[in-house]
Amino acid sequence: MPVYKDEKNGSWYAMVRFEDWTGQRKQKCKRGFSTRREALEWERTFQQQSAGDPDMTFEAFCKLYEKDMRPRLKESTWATKDHITRTKLLPYFGKRRLCELNTKDIIAWQNTLLAYRDEKKRPYSPTYLKIIHNQLTAILSHAVKHYGLKSNPASRVGCIGSKESEEMQFWTKDEYLLFSYAMMDKPLSYYAFEMLYWCGIREGELLALTPADFDFGKCTVSISKSYQRLHGKDVITTPKTRKSCRTIRMPEFLRDEIQDYVKSLYGIRKTDRLFPVTKNYLYHEMERGTKQTGVKRIRIHDLRHSHVSLLIDMGFSAVAIADRVGHESIDITYRYAHLFPTKQTEMADKLNQERNIEHDGKSA
Repeated sequence: MPVYKDEKNGSWYAMVRFEDWTGQRKQKCKRGFSTRREALEWERTFQQQSAGDPDMTFEAFCKLYEKDMRPRLKESTWATKDHITRTKLLPYFGKRRLCELNTKDIIAWQNTLLAYRDEKKRPYSPTYLKIIHNQLTAILSHAVKHYGLKSNPASRVGCIGSKESEEMQFWTKDEYLLFSYAMMDKPLSYYAFEMLYWCGIREGELLALTPADFDFGKCTVSISKSYQRLHGKDVITTPKTRKSCRTIRMPEFLRDEIQDYVKSLYGIRKTDRLFPVTKNYLYHEMERGTKQTGVKRIRIHDLRHSHVSLLIDMGFSAVAIADRVGHESIDITYRYAHLFPTKQTEMADKLNQERNIEHDGKSA
């Protein structure tokens, strides 16, 4: 379809006809272009997107990718993917034709990421590099699978970074107790950290808790949702994974503490958040407590590691721990293998005994 000039204000506009996913013929008008060239470029991009033509720009395809994938993902998950796309992919690949991207382009982009240093001369972490690369791979794989792109150059080059995060840190029970004393001047902070340490729940799970989630008679707390702060709004979503939906048995002392805390909150309703703060608040409270007590600084999420470490030290199996914290048992075994007591010596001793029994039997 041609483009037209609006004689009233001197701008240009484009009219295009297309078939939607139901097969119906429709028409779309886009106004406000300063030049005829801009209007023609928009028309061309729109037609390529409608046809799923891999000759479109990477930037144009990212809009298609959003249209296809955003409705299928949690808002928090999409926010992360969108941020990476806007800040790490579009500045480099945005104007390139999707079908022209090759392995040399990917290698050059990877090298740029590997060479990055912030104002403190720190590079991107291996985990973050892997997340960035995975997002590019996901977009190009979508183009291969659904829009006729011949191959995925990001997959052919291979990933940078690694799944392994920084060395796992955790507190011992004594370190946590020392820290918790510093939190006692603020009940909300104290009880929030009590839940994190003694139940091993995630930050988002903690911040989504309401009085209705607790059964004080049975000493249980039900984990069925997660809290996020997105675009200045409080957002409640489903937990991280299906395994994350679980009921946790609380120790009696913690049940008593939380019950007293709920009673102290005047006028709170069953569906009100017990801890109406953000993750940033917990971060600053962690900072305050560690400075006051001298306990080493760890991340909020490391309290979850601390809980797992405590349970391993108490002799519980990977299966039992995984059920409590909402993980697969294989993940617990893999991530915390160095904390489980080794059975190698016991195995060798048993094999020795078996060999000696057989040998003694033949001698007799």
